[in-house]
Amino acid sequence: MDQLRAMRVFARVADEGGFAAAARALDLTPPVVTRLVAELEEQLGARLMQRTTRRLTLTEVGTEYLERARQILADVDDASAAASRDTQEPRGHLRVLTPPALAVHQLAKLLPAFHARYPQVSVELHSPGPVETMDEGFDLTLLSSRLPLQGDFVARRLARTEVILCAAPEYLARHGRPDHPDDLARHDTLLPPISDLQRGITFQRPRADGSGLESATTVPPRRPLLTTHHTDTMYAGALHGLGVAGLPSFVIEDALLEGALERVLPAWRLFSLTLWAALPTRKHLPARTRVFLDFLLQAFGGEDRDPWLAAAGCETGGCD
Repeated sequence: MDQLRAMRVFARVADEGGFAAAARALDLTPPVVTRLVAELEEQLGARLMQRTTRRLTLTEVGTEYLERARQILADVDDASAAASRDTQEPRGHLRVLTPPALAVHQLAKLLPAFHARYPQVSVELHSPGPVETMDEGFDLTLLSSRLPLQGDFVARRLARTEVILCAAPEYLARHGRPDHPDDLARHDTLLPPISDLQRGITFQRPRADGSGLESATTVPPRRPLLTTHHTDTMYAGALHGLGVAGLPSFVIEDALLEGALERVLPAWRLFSLTLWAALPTRKHLPARTRVFLDFLLQAFGGEDRDPWLAAAGCETGGCD
């Protein structure tokens, strides 16, 4: 027996003063209404109503039960309404897991516009370090990957970000501007401690005759001047003239626009990362999650292209 349904029917019978009137109000047949109330009484082991041919009255137990049933039904309706509002109206607390560099260089400057549009949504950013897969403990997980994502979750592409070489103009004025990847052997470099990069860095560019891609692999002749997994440390080192760094475009967009950093070897491509927004499921998505995801898709483009190099006028192939 559906006890909540039976309680609703019992309450309506009491309100309408009879089974037939309650049946009409609930769009049920009188036998169904009678059966549900009888099953409720049987489950409770108590008579709730006294029935005669002329009138229906509540027993003492029925009167007390009706009062409690009304409160229970009101609480259930309130809970359902709250859940419905949470799904339909952007409000509440949103927990987002994100790489630190994305939080610092993109989300922080986007959040004021988001808050102005959705003032009832508060955002809690968690940025403990690199993010490699979706975490069900958060409403939304932002991550980057060179390879297709794997896992039982839903992911939306936000954008592509190209990893590019850059350096401060002051550093390049002292050490010269490389014309070819081989020239990097004479420069101080800032690299993450990834073994593949220590063994060699491969660049590609279109051949002048259009016959395909030209590749060049350079091996750092000495230990990089700085190795760190912390993207913003490399970024700060590059800004202060420490050497040539490889950084995602979304990190250095403002520095390129302001002239604080220059792109090195702009005709050559290293590799790209895809930025994703991942969530456990699309079903019953709270409005706060939905509008934040839509906001990011609008801000970043949601396409397989790099919006930050385009905005800086510095796409691969040359800088304006």
